[in-house]
Amino acid sequence: MEGCDIRTECDAADGDLLQELVNDYTTQKQQSLMQMKRGQLSREDFMAEAADHIASYYPVGEEAGKKLLEAFEQYIFGYSRLSQLIDDRMISDIRVVSYDNIRIKKKGRRQASDVVFDSPREYRQFIDYIATRNQVNISNLNAIQRFTDNESHPDFILRFTLSMPLVNTYSEPYLCIRKVPRVFPQMKDLIEQEMLDRETAELLISRFRQGSTLICGGNSSGKTTLLNALKETLPDDMAVLVAQQADELTTMFHPDMMFLHSLPGTGEQQVSYDLEHISIAGLTMDVDFFIIGEVKGAEALYLLNAAYTGQLCAATIHAPSADRAPDKLVDYAMYESRYSRDELMKMMDCFQTLIFMEHFRVKEIFECQGWSAEKRNLIYKKIYQEVRD
Repeated sequence: MEGCDIRTECDAADGDLLQELVNDYTTQKQQSLMQMKRGQLSREDFMAEAADHIASYYPVGEEAGKKLLEAFEQYIFGYSRLSQLIDDRMISDIRVVSYDNIRIKKKGRRQASDVVFDSPREYRQFIDYIATRNQVNISNLNAIQRFTDNESHPDFILRFTLSMPLVNTYSEPYLCIRKVPRVFPQMKDLIEQEMLDRETAELLISRFRQGSTLICGGNSSGKTTLLNALKETLPDDMAVLVAQQADELTTMFHPDMMFLHSLPGTGEQQVSYDLEHISIAGLTMDVDFFIIGEVKGAEALYLLNAAYTGQLCAATIHAPSADRAPDKLVDYAMYESRYSRDELMKMMDCFQTLIFMEHFRVKEIFECQGWSAEKRNLIYKKIYQEVRD
């Protein structure tokens, strides 16, 4: 095959030989890789084809060829050197800063991993491979990409953010991977993990069904984890719609829950659906409970309008403190709104429960008691504050 070097004496476990084989499949044989990804070629047929390719162009002997095929299978259906980090249930996030600097968040603490790529070349080849595998274009017109792999790992949905050297200060790609558990913790699990106590859990479950809820906090504070668990407590006879940017919210039990995610446009592909479009469509779908995974823009206006008309709603939002969360949501709503700030803030009184999260714990819960026309602000009553020994 043109472009493939024939090497007669080489250890099949050698990284260079494996990378050469991977390169074949991300260049000359990319079509086979894409057919496998799309389900047009089974894993068995794909590997049989790879075995034939090795036998024809990598005459390293039967035993060495078998080892090369096994290494190739692990690379293609896993994530190469990152596979061990992805498999570790205690690791929630992986950040590849450079080929020899891979950081992780384990049990909520950021630290160095003991995993590195052999060279910048191997790392860049890995980036090209995951882009091909996930059908993502990383040309100069698409130097920043977000994509999700919800198929390859049995335990996690993998959310990728990739930025290429075109927009980076340094010459290597940056890769961030958020691992979203398929079997996410339920309320009883969160009690055992000391996110909250049983009495607080029962309070939140009750309030979640009676009025709209806003969960706020910083990065990795547990907002999505709590929302995921709370929505599973909704009765089966409630129709639920979830709009989200990435597939972080899923269901394990509820029979009437629909999920829509945004679709960003790219340089070559201008079709796009952001959370605003999805929220507008969602509100026409006859739902009893409307959830936005994370409010980040103009979709806030449609969330507010829905909640203000009596629709039960819930959402998460980044905020450094509980009192800043309503302001942040109103700021987003003003992107597309003709309402005044005071009018939007008054509408916020439909969010009856405000939860503040920090370090994977419920820190504070507030009850909204309405809008003060005199003071031109919302009145909140603190109904829970974490007390630590």
